[in-house]
Amino acid sequence: MKIVFMGTPEFAVPTLDALTKHHNVLVVITQPDRPAGRGHKLQPSPVKSKAEELNIPVLQPTSLHINESKEIRALLKSYDADIFVVAAYGLLLPKGILNMPRLGCINVHASLLPKYRGASPIHAALLNGDKETGITIMHMEAGIDTGDMIIKKSTEIGEDERFPSLHNRLAEIGGELILEAIDLLEKGVAPREKQDNNLSSYASMIKKQDGLIDWNRTTAEIINKVRAFDPWPGVFTDYQGQMIKIWSLEATSPDNTLGLVIKTGDGAVKITEVQPIGGKRMPTLDYLRGRRPHKA
Repeated sequence: MKIVFMGTPEFAVPTLDALTKHHNVLVVITQPDRPAGRGHKLQPSPVKSKAEELNIPVLQPTSLHINESKEIRALLKSYDADIFVVAAYGLLLPKGILNMPRLGCINVHASLLPKYRGASPIHAALLNGDKETGITIMHMEAGIDTGDMIIKKSTEIGEDERFPSLHNRLAEIGGELILEAIDLLEKGVAPREKQDNNLSSYASMIKKQDGLIDWNRTTAEIINKVRAFDPWPGVFTDYQGQMIKIWSLEATSPDNTLGLVIKTGDGAVKITEVQPIGGKRMPTLDYLRGRRPHKA
């Protein structure tokens, strides 16, 4: 199959890698290079780096809006691709592009749709304490993650699992499942299962300020937030006038007087690893040395 691939972050790399081993990826579309790191130097997206490693041409439009992307649209059409495959690209595809390839556009989404449409489905599953999640390959349409579903695969979420391991596992599943979906499309037997809108929820893009802890929330909610926001944006709070990141904590009794214990909406947590802003991660006991033990 002749494929145009659209993706940007690390999540999309296994899908691109899988496609190149079994199909003809004509070109990769990814977001423009962004400043990153302390020097704020322009950095390529993980997908761009992978495409260059595989010697696949790369395009980086700033927009796909019809008034701003006439040259890109003409170029995309000239490839005469069978299908466009999208995985966490980051820009909405207008109708003119969605209708361009012979078999349309399909998307690799990190949720068991219709649950968790939107930009942060992996975070949402962890924040809500879900026991399982998965990958859905779906036909794309104008709505955000509302298209008909082709195929799904679920995976269990570990009790203490955090974002990095779940993200990486789902990314690998995406690479495996996209090949199954394309095989079904090639054979003309791919399902078109409608989504039940009544079962859907929207997972908004995570912002840095979302990491601030509200200690009035339940213990489970606070622990899940630490799991979901590792490593970014991290979870943070003000402690004795200093902002600290919290990397690890556990449920405990409000009567516990050992270490750094903070009351929650329904109990308490003991913080076991912290990071002062601008400092290094360390065990909480090391952080408390030289400070007056404090119970909030």
